[in-house]
Amino acid sequence: MRKKAFIFDLDGVIVFTDQYHYQAWKKVADRLGIFFDEKINNRLRGVSRMESLQIILENAGKEYPENEKQLLAEEKNEYYKKFLENIRPAEVTEEIRETLKSLRERGYKLAIGSSSKNARYILEKAALLDWFDAISDGTNISFSKPHPEVFLKAAGFLKESPEDCIVVEDACAGIDAAKAAGMTTVGIGDASGYEKADFKIQSFNQLLYIQHI
Repeated sequence: MRKKAFIFDLDGVIVFTDQYHYQAWKKVADRLGIFFDEKINNRLRGVSRMESLQIILENAGKEYPENEKQLLAEEKNEYYKKFLENIRPAEVTEEIRETLKSLRERGYKLAIGSSSKNARYILEKAALLDWFDAISDGTNISFSKPHPEVFLKAAGFLKESPEDCIVVEDACAGIDAAKAAGMTTVGIGDASGYEKADFKIQSFNQLLYIQHI
């Protein structure tokens, strides 16, 4: 039986805001005198803001109380939102827009499954908000990937069963989350080499040519 819905991670799949996350965390880390580089930044992919902060603070050499951690996370998010003001619709490639259009024309429901609390804002800036039937993001989940919650909620919003959903992810933690949810997985970007992904693609429009889904 053909699948009924696609659920997409946002950062690194539909839009590419990794550099903004990195720049925002870098500003916080530099202010605190904590070493932070792109290698450490790669560990933050697919995890929540507070979990990301905890990874950065591994190099702090001191413990931070919870209230101070909250303030640091908010500081980072303010930097990040400022950087996000630079997003323009033209940054989303025609390949991505045309592929989403083709999937909708084929009758698939489309959803976002992202840990980001800024997902709606990003989609609005990219002129993509109306392209998706549902958005499950950091504002409605209690657990980050690799926990399956974000994808299970997306399926619930779409009123589809998990086994009828296909998740497209660029992070291994996202693939693990989708597998835990009982969904078919497609790895792209960094996750295109992940052995647990059911399908592996190098470009977004290859979604149109995957057989048996």
